[in-house]
Order: sequence, then C-alpha cells, then structure tokens
Amino acid sequence: MKKINKELSEEQKLILFKEGTEAPGSSELNYEKKEGSYHCINCGVKLFESNTKYESGSGWPSFFKSLPDVFETKTDNLLGYPRTEYHCKNCGGHHGHIFDDGPRPTGKRYCNNGICLFFKEK
Repeated sequence: MKKINKELSEEQKLILFKEGTEAPGSSELNYEKKEGSYHCINCGVKLFESNTKYESGSGWPSFFKSLPDVFETKTDNLLGYPRTEYHCKNCGGHHGHIFDDGPRPTGKRYCNNGICLFFKEK
C-alpha cells in the first residue's frame, strides 16, 4: 500500500482508499472559478488545470481533461453496469469516474470527489 497522508479525515480515507463517494453538492470546489490547478489531497500531485473544469450539473467537480499520465483506471461494476474508475497513479487514491458525456474537445467528464482535491490558485 502506498503512503497515506496522516492529516486526512476519515471521510477522505474512505473515499480515497475504500472507493467511497462524497454527497453530491457537498464540495466547495464545485463553485471554484479562479485560475489555478487541482491536486490530489493525499500526495499533492497536480491532476487538473482550472481551464479544464466545467459545470456538469452532476454535483461533483467535473473536468473534461486531466493532466497526462496522472491516473490509472479500472472497471467498476458496483452499480450493476460498467463504469471507468480512476485513481491517482502516484498514491493509488480513488478520485471518481470518467463518463463519455462531457463537453468538447474530449467528450469526457472526470467526475471527481471534491474532498479528494485541493486547489492552488495561480
């Protein structure tokens, strides 16, 4: 198992390492509009740039593109149908799921648990 940040809350540990999900609409990052970057709360790796974030209406911070080579994926059948789950390649932390209903140019929606991110303003 990779190193776990000792300052994580129990909810963050549940989501990152037991593949939980935060309640929709609960993240302050849903409303973040400043220029900057989003990082893994456990290990600090930069995952997304602010210019790839958009309002998906899903209740979770959503991005149409991640930075290159920061995630590993696997198939999740927990809800009875296949979904693509993504994890931080550096620490293994679960961040969310990728859907094919996002905007151009990628058509992807990285639906991220906001509690698993921190924002760095540029």
